[in-house]
Amino acid sequence: MKKAFLYILLIIVIALLYCVWSIFGPVVQNPNKKFLYIKTGSSYEQVKDSLLKNNFLKNTFWFDKITGYVDYPQNVKAGKYKIENKMSLYHLVKMLRSGRQVPVNLVITKLRTKEDLAKKISLNFETDSLSAIDFLNNSDSLQEFDVDTNTVMTDVIPNTYTYKWNTSMKNIFKKLYEEEQKFWNRERLQKAERLHLSPKQVYTLASIVEEETNKQEDKGKIASVYINRLKKGMKLAADPTVKFALKDFGLKRIYHKHLEFVSPYNTYLNSGLPPGPICTPSIKTIDAVLDSPETDYLFFVARSDFSGYSDFASNYQQHELYAKSYQQALDSVIKSRQSGSGK
Repeated sequence: MKKAFLYILLIIVIALLYCVWSIFGPVVQNPNKKFLYIKTGSSYEQVKDSLLKNNFLKNTFWFDKITGYVDYPQNVKAGKYKIENKMSLYHLVKMLRSGRQVPVNLVITKLRTKEDLAKKISLNFETDSLSAIDFLNNSDSLQEFDVDTNTVMTDVIPNTYTYKWNTSMKNIFKKLYEEEQKFWNRERLQKAERLHLSPKQVYTLASIVEEETNKQEDKGKIASVYINRLKKGMKLAADPTVKFALKDFGLKRIYHKHLEFVSPYNTYLNSGLPPGPICTPSIKTIDAVLDSPETDYLFFVARSDFSGYSDFASNYQQHELYAKSYQQALDSVIKSRQSGSGK
């Protein structure tokens, strides 16, 4: 009788240990460091399917028991969840029940189009690219953010923004807008006013400067060229705006046929700034425009030493000399390369 009792007690202890291990032991598997994505509106059954299909769990027997106890089936929370390899079922359920998802960073560097932004958002969030671009092309959606379909990208200041994976497109953009409002502090607004430009115009001008050069030392001077042209009523005649109009960003040389392409963004055909930015300029470039020096420059061209810097001129005659020098240097390089290749 005593042996039978001990045997039963042993079975009970083993069963209890098994239950404890099943709940608090390292039963969750994720050696490939995959994330669990729970879409908005997902059912409890869909969550279980994801856990099984991704091999996070071998079965859901104990998962069902614990989640039922904490009412999780009625409180599924969408999100992107980091599943630690060998984490316990208890910690998994606790994480899902609380909705403690991993933060998602939206890193904005240089983007050229709304489509680029929509694609980046779709790669990082639950929102797909079609929904994102529909929002960016919807005047009614953008009205509360003080932008239209042309100026929408002026609300996008290159930086790193942290969200939850299931953040809606509207709330993603809302945060961009709020940060843009903070960016335009009193000091920057005063500098823009000194230039007789609105923040959106500064941003648009900075986008052209961003595409013109990688040399920080030249950005302010290039901005001064365009500001001087604006003051004199000259067309900006900026090559990067033609590339944007054509949507051909790999174009190496601009020919006359390109200059005739009809678009509000073609600053060879239209006076003033284009209706919106042609890329998202860096903060350094925006500040370079705001701090641009007062010059009499009206022209610039790449230096003949191919250093990446530009030569600036206040009259067309001097500009022609610089341009001729650069063209001769370029022709010499091309000729040398052709000779070297045996052509």
